[in-house]
Amino acid sequence: MHRIATARLLSIVGHPALLMPVAVAFAASGTGAPPQLLRVALSTAVAVAVIVGLVSLWQVRAGRWAHVDASHPHERNQLNLLLVGLLCAAAALLWALGQPSAVAAGPLLAALLVLLAHALRRWLKVSLHAAFALFAAALVWPHALGTLGIGLLAIGVAWSRLVLRRHTLPEVLTGLLLGAAFGAALRAGLA
Repeated sequence: MHRIATARLLSIVGHPALLMPVAVAFAASGTGAPPQLLRVALSTAVAVAVIVGLVSLWQVRAGRWAHVDASHPHERNQLNLLLVGLLCAAAALLWALGQPSAVAAGPLLAALLVLLAHALRRWLKVSLHAAFALFAAALVWPHALGTLGIGLLAIGVAWSRLVLRRHTLPEVLTGLLLGAAFGAALRAGLA
């Protein structure tokens, strides 16, 4: 039972809706970015997370989804398409507000990550928890402690998705691979 409780805790702490705003705030504050940039980037990340959370709760309460995790194929399809739309809108808003292109690139790459996971849905249910955990680690790079901490959390999140039987090993490994690849693309764009 302790193992399941630990897995649930890691899955919640490493949930993309919680982890990404924290990573955005950590990354923006660590670069010496102006406070306005930090507020805009963080507000955008929090807005996406809140909207996704509210829609998920609404779907569960309406009886259309079994769980806020959106584990069933039709639930996941709806969630993925919502995420892609919200992340693209966030990128467009950041660009329209005159934020640096590197700031707008984050949500755009996140949208592409979700879109690729959605495209792969016929073959496997990619773990977006694992993908976004490694993406977040790349976001806070080169801050060694932040990157290490989130990287270790990504390993814990991957383990939790297996223990909770939300994903298979290939689905978790694919998520980690995609998160690392999109994180590397983000870092390359920031360099």
